Amino acid sequence: MGFDIQSDYSHCMMAAEYIKSRIGIKPDMGIILGSGIGPLADMIEVESTIDYTDIPYFPQTTVSSHKGRLILGTLEGVKVVCMQGRFHFYEGYSYEQLAMPVRVLSLLGVKVMFLTNAAGGVNLAYKPGDIMIIADHLNLMGVNPVRGQYYSEFGERFYDVQNLYNESLRKIARKCAKRSDLTVHEGTYMFFPGPNFETPAEIRAARMLGADAVGMSTVPEALTAGHIGLPVIAFSVITNYAAGMSKEPLSDDEVRVIADSISHEFSAYVKDVICTMNEVYGTEQYKKYREQ
Repeated sequence: MGFDIQSDYSHCMMAAEYIKSRIGIKPDMGIILGSGIGPLADMIEVESTIDYTDIPYFPQTTVSSHKGRLILGTLEGVKVVCMQGRFHFYEGYSYEQLAMPVRVLSLLGVKVMFLTNAAGGVNLAYKPGDIMIIADHLNLMGVNPVRGQYYSEFGERFYDVQNLYNESLRKIARKCAKRSDLTVHEGTYMFFPGPNFETPAEIRAARMLGADAVGMSTVPEALTAGHIGLPVIAFSVITNYAAGMSKEPLSDDEVRVIADSISHEFSAYVKDVICTMNEVYGTEQYKKYREQ
């Protein structure tokens, strides 16, 4: 694995230029797939796929369930670039290195970021198989993906994240939830570094702090997108009760089983959200929307 990955402007631009040389479209939306949404990739009208290993200076995934490739094509009339497989702090990447994929997607021209993950339910009303629209997050790691060298090409040094998980896009997600058979909540996601699952004490603390779900991803990507100025819409698939809420031991197998069991329904819901976003804004309207 190339742990010399650099998220500076020049390395990100070289990666983006290579991808542009392999594709014939300019994507409007970036999608990063976590657990529980694999079938969505099959719904894309694929123009091309690119393995991460072929992209200069790009990180490589070490998680067996993440395929490690870009899919470029069209979904519900929206030109998309979809990451099948993301990168995590627990894999050994620094927070700063985790900024690179979103920065590269922004250089391809995407104007909105669509994120998904698998998460443990902390809210006592949440059950495995439920979905949570992320409205906010807790990041008590003391680090930020845009920490360090300042690159003005990606945004201002100090940036506002009050509407990081965009309210207008969440409104669309709530509307689509009403016509889905899934149980959809809206809440706060708390980031933990992993790879161990959280302790019962940590989960009790997370609940006291206002967390509804916990996980090991998404926050670095969302913060990077917010720095660039990209609207973010993000979802958690609640795959298990968090530590201390069940007598069953936590395992990655449990996460995969629950994620797989609702993957088709969740993918259909996400497809509806994207379709509705396109109806509201249109691919030609994303730029105007971003400037609002």
